[in-house]
Amino acid sequence: MIPIHELLSRIHWDRDFGTGNFIIGYYDRVTDTIIRVPLVELHFEPGDRFSFDLVDEAGEVHSIPLHRIKEVFRDGVLIWQRKH
Repeated sequence: MIPIHELLSRIHWDRDFGTGNFIIGYYDRVTDTIIRVPLVELHFEPGDRFSFDLVDEAGEVHSIPLHRIKEVFRDGVLIWQRKH
């Protein structure tokens, strides 16, 4: 399994691979569940290999560490998974 930051980099830079519809599943400690969100809704600060930002329904920004990403789907197919 490749590290998540390498997969995210490939999605960003590989034009053929990155054209898919990506869903990121991250572990939410508050609800103790995996939350799935479209990759296009996440903000990755250039050069930050440790976290991403997510704006919730109330407009609050949350910084989520990359180690909490547990799964990645491309066009509905699970392509990457970390043990829960």
